Amino acid sequence: MTQVRKWIPDQHGAWAMLAVPFLAGTFLAPRPGWAHAALFAAWLLGYVAVFHAQQWLRLRARGLRSARRHARPAVVFGAAFAVTGVPLAVLYPWLAAAALLAAPFVAVNTYHARRGRERALVNGLAAVVPACGMLMVAAGLGGLGPARSWEPAVACLLYFAGTVPYVKTMIRERNSRAYRVGSVTYHALALAAAACLSPWLALPFTAYLARAAALPGRGLRVPLVGAVELACATALLATLLLAF
Repeated sequence: MTQVRKWIPDQHGAWAMLAVPFLAGTFLAPRPGWAHAALFAAWLLGYVAVFHAQQWLRLRARGLRSARRHARPAVVFGAAFAVTGVPLAVLYPWLAAAALLAAPFVAVNTYHARRGRERALVNGLAAVVPACGMLMVAAGLGGLGPARSWEPAVACLLYFAGTVPYVKTMIRERNSRAYRVGSVTYHALALAAAACLSPWLALPFTAYLARAAALPGRGLRVPLVGAVELACATALLATLLLAF
């Protein structure tokens, strides 16, 4: 069990991005059920398997022996994903089509991982799209069609896409004026777009704009940055369930 815990990626921001859209889609749907629990397990297992496979590719491309430590968890979690996901695909064949739609974005992430460019802006944005698309998948599994689930999915996309440049302004690009201006500009546009989806969304998106404008340059520690984003993601989930 200790070894398995060591295999779990410590990408804290990724876990919120994986969970919030899925949970929103599940609880917005009129018929949440056991299939959602199975799909959520498959979704998380698939993420961990892909993470380790990409790390294996990245390190192997550089000829590093440390790549081997990612091989076993990639296989173990990949097998667990298959055991959980294949029966769901048999019962709900449209899930396989949804997975194919996500494949190009996973390919972009894999390419950047192999090149050692996982922190690239494009790579982060590519990861956001299928994660937010899972809202529509979870909603569809519970009987809520695309005509009613696309708006909360877009709201998730607006928020999580904004976290990519914002987090950079707090950590790796903390001294970049261009990133700060770009982040604030994006959040202002996202606020306008979100308010068009629902007036309720103006509340959290105003807070997202305020934190993008006020927090960079204040020297916040990484754990505090993560805690703020966890609160922001929780506020988004609550607002989505209220608004839609």
